[in-house]
Amino acid sequence: MNVVLVRHGETEWSASGQHTSRTDLPLTEPGREAARALGRALAGRSFALALASPLRRARETAALAGFAQAESTDDLREWDYGEYEGLTTPQIRRRRPDWSLWRDGCPGGESPAAVGARAERVLARLEQVEGDCILFAHGHILRVLAAAWVAQPVAFGARLALSTGTLSTLGFERETRVLREWNRPVG
Repeated sequence: MNVVLVRHGETEWSASGQHTSRTDLPLTEPGREAARALGRALAGRSFALALASPLRRARETAALAGFAQAESTDDLREWDYGEYEGLTTPQIRRRRPDWSLWRDGCPGGESPAAVGARAERVLARLEQVEGDCILFAHGHILRVLAAAWVAQPVAFGARLALSTGTLSTLGFERETRVLREWNRPVG
């Protein structure tokens, strides 16, 4: 089994570096074009299961890529940034210089453990599927999911840069879970 991870296309806030979880932004025109390019890159592939975050940017990416039928699951929502929603990391660090999302989480939002628990639920669901799966979601939750796939703590996700509109693949080397491909642009 391979699990293809698709980070949604660009939004205004992803382009500006603002943390975006609950704010339900649409894709920009470059984000829509990236989603169509993802569809061309995935053409001809079949998946036993397609899942997507319920947020507009992920659903729009899935639809433009040819996966409008992807099942919505709250477990693929982006990390809830709470009070840090809409802020950039430099803005947050002016308030709290030592802040790390991966260690501290967000006040009024989610802790690393809570996001890790959601990722584990997604993996448990994938384990029940025979065949390849595709997931349409967001940068931080997909990085947490990849860390969990390779039996690493949530904080390992900090070392996995993930751009908008990219493909990544989780798979196996014999019986060992591996990152088969990471952060591949398709445009």
